[in-house]
Amino acid sequence: MDLLGEAFVSAARLILHADAELLHIAGLSLAVSASATLLASLLGVPLGALLHLRRFRGRQAALTLVTTGMGMPPVVVGLLLTLLLWRSGPFGFLRLLYSPQAMVLAQLIVALPLIAGITLAALSLLDEALAEALRCEGASDWRVGLELVWAAWPQVLVAVGAGFGRAISEVGASLMVGGNIVGQTRIFTTAIALETSKGDFALALALGILLLGLALLVNVALATLGRSLAAHG
Repeated sequence: MDLLGEAFVSAARLILHADAELLHIAGLSLAVSASATLLASLLGVPLGALLHLRRFRGRQAALTLVTTGMGMPPVVVGLLLTLLLWRSGPFGFLRLLYSPQAMVLAQLIVALPLIAGITLAALSLLDEALAEALRCEGASDWRVGLELVWAAWPQVLVAVGAGFGRAISEVGASLMVGGNIVGQTRIFTTAIALETSKGDFALALALGILLLGLALLVNVALATLGRSLAAHG
């Protein structure tokens, strides 16, 4: 049996037998990425709505930051966070470096611009008359934004799904601020990189299969929810 075939068989065995290390890595990965995506959604969706509705000083700079952040290399995020959280850095007293909390922060930063940018694009596709009609009825900007987000909810869920995919597939920043410590900060992507470098292709492949499966499951669930909301909207 060739290397690929052997790796697939061994990976399937690890998954079917619920390998303890595999489950721990999967659980921590889901906890970190879900937390980061939730925080990024709570910040990014309102930010996208604000950029769509309001014209204010600094708006163009904010748009530039969001657009740049959508394609920003995660390793740069990791470097900046490491400098900030280092013992002698400005936030070193928090002692967050090499912790799951630091990885949540890193993934939040890489997911936030993507969610904000896609939300902004989704709201921009709505009929402008909708916002004008709400304003004519005396609705506040907060209420107008809420109604527009609800009208574009299926597309907003796509933004959330994209943010989750960005967070859970990120490796550079998580590795730099988390340290890939066994039993503490080892997640899907950092573990895959490590096990591949060690030649443990079975565990790396098992982790990869679970990563793909989880990302697919989350996006299918969000897409189904979006269609359901659209059908009842």
